Amino acid sequence: MPRPPLLERVPFWAWSALLWCAAAALAVEIAVRQPAAFRGAGWLWTVLSCVMAAPLGFARRWPEPVLGVVLTASLVTVALGRSPWPLFLGITDLLLLHIAAITPLRLRTAALVLGALAVEVCGWRGATGTWLAPPHTAIPIASATVVSWAIGNSLRQRRQYAQSLRVQAVQGERLRIARELHDEVAHSIGVIAIQSGAARLAGDDPAEVDKALGVIEATSRQTLAGLRRMLGTLRHDEAGPATGLADLDRLAKTAAQSGVRVDVRWQGRRRALAPEVELSAFRIVQESVTNVVRHANTRRCWVSVDYGEAELAIEVLDDGRGGAPSGDGDGDGGGYGIAGMRERVELLAGRFSAEVRPEGGFRVSARLPV
Repeated sequence: MPRPPLLERVPFWAWSALLWCAAAALAVEIAVRQPAAFRGAGWLWTVLSCVMAAPLGFARRWPEPVLGVVLTASLVTVALGRSPWPLFLGITDLLLLHIAAITPLRLRTAALVLGALAVEVCGWRGATGTWLAPPHTAIPIASATVVSWAIGNSLRQRRQYAQSLRVQAVQGERLRIARELHDEVAHSIGVIAIQSGAARLAGDDPAEVDKALGVIEATSRQTLAGLRRMLGTLRHDEAGPATGLADLDRLAKTAAQSGVRVDVRWQGRRRALAPEVELSAFRIVQESVTNVVRHANTRRCWVSVDYGEAELAIEVLDDGRGGAPSGDGDGDGGGYGIAGMRERVELLAGRFSAEVRPEGGFRVSARLPV
């Protein structure tokens, strides 16, 4: 696991102590060195400024109360005829940045209004009741406050956007894994279920039993190899041999062992496509053939793969009488076969259809941009 950046490894109490010491040092500096118009009554101003700086260590947990304490201390200072604004401006802007970054819209808007008003009051009011700063500085003072708040608000939006991207990435990966597990396992389990039933019905025919058990063994090994390949891909960046349209011959052989002949027709110039297109195309054909084996009640289906210049067209037909898979599932009333195929096509900005043929049987069609 990578280590966090150096500044993020510094404990929060250290940042709080550093911030408070800096604020107190600034207050002492102003009290000792600055002209009387700035420092008011000297050490009384320093004490009140330190009172304003004291709650900063709690700003992370209680930002709104800390801002209230700072505003109250500054207004008390003004009421006593002193002006805290050089230090108060920095503290308030820092608090507003923090509040805007972590609080809801209503609270951070109220904090902005109150903070801006307090900054203007403290900036304009001096010990003698005259302007401490010329009136034309009002806009820069207020602008600094608004900019600090805007920076905090922008940080909040960036954090929310990053969080939404993380959630979206996790959800997308979960869907991808779910589709891969379904497509990798459902076909094989369907074949195993059919062959298990055939072995049971074979009764005293050893040859048929051995044939069914051989198909079960081969299918189980293929499924195990596919799962290992998928898990290896999840654990490591380097993927093994990618599944694609080149595996259609293996798929046809497996379906034939289950009693369904798959006729594959290739059209156009066969060529290597993007891995995601190859994988999605194969999974669509695999799921369609699985549905034929399990539900169509037929001995034959046709697969057409047409390599166009701009898209790959896939079509799977059967002439069975088993009807369409129920709902958007894979036929067992609770699966996700057709829904998964549609999701794969939509992720690649393609077109998908699955429908009962008027003359009987079922048609699955997909067009994937290449």
